[in-house]
Amino acid sequence: MKHHVTVGVDGSPESRAAARWGAREAVLREVPLRLVHAVDWLISPSVPAPGREAADRWADEALTDAAEDVRRRHPGLEVSTRCLSGRPAAALAAEAADAGLLVLGSRGVGGLVGFLIGSVSLSTLVATETPVVLVRVSDAPEEAQPTRYGQIVLGVDIHEAADKVLAFAFEEADRRGCALRAIHGWKMPSMYQYAPFLDPENEREIGRTITVMLDEMLMPWRHKFPSVSATHEAFEGPAPVQLVRAAASADLIVVGRRLRRSPLGVHLGSVAHAVLHHAAAPVAVIAHG
Repeated sequence: MKHHVTVGVDGSPESRAAARWGAREAVLREVPLRLVHAVDWLISPSVPAPGREAADRWADEALTDAAEDVRRRHPGLEVSTRCLSGRPAAALAAEAADAGLLVLGSRGVGGLVGFLIGSVSLSTLVATETPVVLVRVSDAPEEAQPTRYGQIVLGVDIHEAADKVLAFAFEEADRRGCALRAIHGWKMPSMYQYAPFLDPENEREIGRTITVMLDEMLMPWRHKFPSVSATHEAFEGPAPVQLVRAAASADLIVVGRRLRRSPLGVHLGSVAHAVLHHAAAPVAVIAHG
């Protein structure tokens, strides 16, 4: 078992929100919190020493400020800080290798819900197999407590074996003592698109079959976590649309990301990508085979 929560810190309001979220998570897990900042000295030979010293001082201040803030909020929490060297995404991904969870901050998209994901956050997310949570900075006053809904929403693909995703969602719901709502989006088989007419009963039968498959997929986890109130819903239509709607009343959205590579590099996946860009709640992205 991995015994700490890691948060990427850069002195921004986004990273401050991530540090506070990560601190609450560390308290729930009863594990230490590690705050890290990555300094990119790729061009260090040509950077004057005073410039490097100023950047180091700024990094130390960012880490110290974040640590003092979370210690004030959680006096009993064990907090450590680390300043890393190297490309931020690669350094954060390497640092996350021995963590149970990596938390990153993200900026809201203007007055809309959702995230504006920077290149560092996105690159880090696809470079690590550690669960990653993206936290959107709140528009509320800094001292305001986030709204608690008592619900985690889980995006499920019944056609993939995603035990890591299910395990994370049920464990989170169990430690928070909250409900879990599993959602699966489906569409009619392509052969029906060419039919001159569609029997509504066929559509209902497909929906019932998919709902049963979803229930069977969740059943072992319900038995493993009997205290978790887990419901499931299968909708005809794009899964991201339903997940984004559900995010309005959720404390956390959990989605999976398949570990696969293509000639063009690592991809996040369409569902995770859409949810990250449009959901109001924090989003946990879980890599799975």
